[in-house]
Amino acid sequence: MIANEQLPSTDILSREKILSDYRLACESRQVSLFGRRDVMGGRAKFGIFGDGKELAQLAAAQVFERGDFRSGYYRDQTFVAALGELSWQEFFAQLYAHTDLAADPNTGGRSMNGHYATRWLDEQGLWRNQTELYNSVCDISPTAGQIPRSIGLAYASKLFRNNPGLSSLTNFSHNGNEIVFATIGDASTSQGMFWETMNAAGVLQVPLLMSIWDDGYGISVPVEYQTVKGSISKALAGFQRDSDDKGLEIFTVKGWDYVALLETYQQAAAICRQEHVPVLVHVQELTQPQGHSSSGSHERYKSRERLAWEAEHDCNRIFRLWILENGYATNEELETIEAEAKETAKKARLDAWNAFQESMKGDFDQALDLIQQAARHNAKATELMAVREELRKTFSPLRRDAVAAVRKALRILRNDSGAVRQQLRAWLGRTNAENEERFNSHLYSESPDSPMLIEGIAPEYTDGSLVLDGYQLLQHYFDNLFARDPRVVALGEDVGKIGDVNQGFAGLQEKYGEIRITDTGIRETTIIGQGIGLAMRGLRPIVEIQYFDYVYYTLATLTDDLATLLYRTKGGQKAPVIIRTRGHRLEGIWHSGSPMGAMLGSLRGLHVLVPRNMTQAAGFYNTLIKGDDPALLIESLNGYRLKEALPDNLAEFCVPLGVPETLRTGSDVTVITYGSMCRIVMEAANQLAQMGVNVEVIDVQTLLPFDVHHSIIESIKKTNRVVFADEDVPGGASAYMMQQVVEGQNAYRYLDSPPRTISAKAHRPSYGSDGDYFSKPNVDDVIEMIYALMSEAEPSRFPAI
Repeated sequence: MIANEQLPSTDILSREKILSDYRLACESRQVSLFGRRDVMGGRAKFGIFGDGKELAQLAAAQVFERGDFRSGYYRDQTFVAALGELSWQEFFAQLYAHTDLAADPNTGGRSMNGHYATRWLDEQGLWRNQTELYNSVCDISPTAGQIPRSIGLAYASKLFRNNPGLSSLTNFSHNGNEIVFATIGDASTSQGMFWETMNAAGVLQVPLLMSIWDDGYGISVPVEYQTVKGSISKALAGFQRDSDDKGLEIFTVKGWDYVALLETYQQAAAICRQEHVPVLVHVQELTQPQGHSSSGSHERYKSRERLAWEAEHDCNRIFRLWILENGYATNEELETIEAEAKETAKKARLDAWNAFQESMKGDFDQALDLIQQAARHNAKATELMAVREELRKTFSPLRRDAVAAVRKALRILRNDSGAVRQQLRAWLGRTNAENEERFNSHLYSESPDSPMLIEGIAPEYTDGSLVLDGYQLLQHYFDNLFARDPRVVALGEDVGKIGDVNQGFAGLQEKYGEIRITDTGIRETTIIGQGIGLAMRGLRPIVEIQYFDYVYYTLATLTDDLATLLYRTKGGQKAPVIIRTRGHRLEGIWHSGSPMGAMLGSLRGLHVLVPRNMTQAAGFYNTLIKGDDPALLIESLNGYRLKEALPDNLAEFCVPLGVPETLRTGSDVTVITYGSMCRIVMEAANQLAQMGVNVEVIDVQTLLPFDVHHSIIESIKKTNRVVFADEDVPGGASAYMMQQVVEGQNAYRYLDSPPRTISAKAHRPSYGSDGDYFSKPNVDDVIEMIYALMSEAEPSRFPAI
């Protein structure tokens, strides 16, 4: 390296700043080294560290301002520490999975190390002032998974700058001056999420500053197998803006060149912040001194020459040489800094470990004491003392060890009725409740704004109420919503100019402007990403996935990021985005629209709403807008042309979540269903009535949550028979509903006949009306299933068909 001339002292680059950066780089390197040692020694389950990336992250942090956002990579420890948002004791607390938020304020021990999150929400779950914070969106481990939301975070700045109606939301933006720092490893740029995001950023012209940490490998796979031309900046050269076309600004810089890194990030941030132009910074020639992670050694796949090159190009080593060559410090001063950095890391590690152990000691000691008390004067004393001794000898005990020992002791004492057994049961009850909060809380909002607290308000009608097609009812609803709430925006394919494929937004873009109702490209993953990012910044986006089947394009982002956000931050972050789509009964292998089982298995953390008509959909939208949870709402595709009365209280009426509605009362069989199947089941019920079978039909309305008051059981107590009907594959949503009712509500106690399910065939439906009839449940199927159930019970009254 050629030494630079000694630079003049400035606020940005002074001797004090340089040595402060060197100290932090050394500390960060030491915690990486100690962290790997802790994993290998059994203190932690897994570790992944930011060694080799220190200088680039120090430079990026230099231009990060309050109100900005980092949507990052799990190696960003130096970046976050440089912002003052991570102490090294917190770093180790997360590595050890310390569940106390005071110890790990990022995730409360729920995420592995390297996952950093600013707590945007107060203890009640309500928004804090984001413009006063250095905002980190909670990292996720799936490669490139952090990238889609970054487009939405940056797009929010564009809306705040260009939509005067948002000027009052000063807790979320200062005129859209906030930029988004996205970070990603070079190999992960091979993911489609990255390419889709960069394309969208160029189209939208948003302040996204994308940093690529390029260390030449994706685990063991070198860059020539990852990226065309062996360089992501070369591959993206066609995205470079010029005098004729908008696009990106692209910078390349070496990850060991301190001055160049500072200058590059100053230029990149200025372009982003002032011009709202996306920027890509390709940081090259980084290293991984400890390899990819704690799961293996990089000596397995790197040559001796490569390892030697990495040692020579270690950014901390070159930074040290540069400091000496330019006279900013003596060797002795740097050695002192290095020794102090090691001691700082060592102390943080020790303090974190001691605090982690101390947090569990009380329960551990109580368990030992109670088991010993139980053993006194007990015939099973030998067995109980063996359990106690096994617990006492546990190396580095965890909460599970004490709980498992007490549960085992209670099994041994199952025939006893003494006071000590009751004390053990009380101990277990208390710790179970505490561990429920530690490990299972905050899947959904627990704030005063939770949509679960929104009470139902029935739609009101008069003799003068208009009767409209379903799509026209939605037009009226969305018109009303956009007029009364400036935070609401809608975006998706064909949402703007033509008003969506089923005309629910027809004419509204002209009325409210493209800034609020916006067409997008065919890019479902980043449509969802836009929605997540907007919702994280206080707006209320309704993002459209044109047909329900297209949700598969977005599923990784929905399940890995959105569905886990509130949970993985233990109530620290939220993104109340509404995902609007449509499904059911469209004919054909694609767009048939009923993959409910896949959603129920993937989207715990979102509400899944299945209204049977557009009035119900509007009521759900009102509930969701008042609440603060994300949701997926599936409108019935064959309901847009059906006539419905327009409620007079369109802005006020709400459909509560988790509350089924009885559509038809009956005494013989209860049928549980939802969505488009409601009409099919109702028609079947009417025909069955003519055959002497009296069917009760219940529309569950929401699948997540499902019947929170357990009202369905009351119907089954009356009919003693139940059928679950839907359009999903066998064992999908119908099986889910059965489990919720038969097991969750103990319906088996009241059944005189086996519970039945009506579902589609195991394959996707064939094209055409015949394909629909023979692939999905129809009125005839429903009639014959229910009649057969009655025939089995009363063959003389209901002879077989």
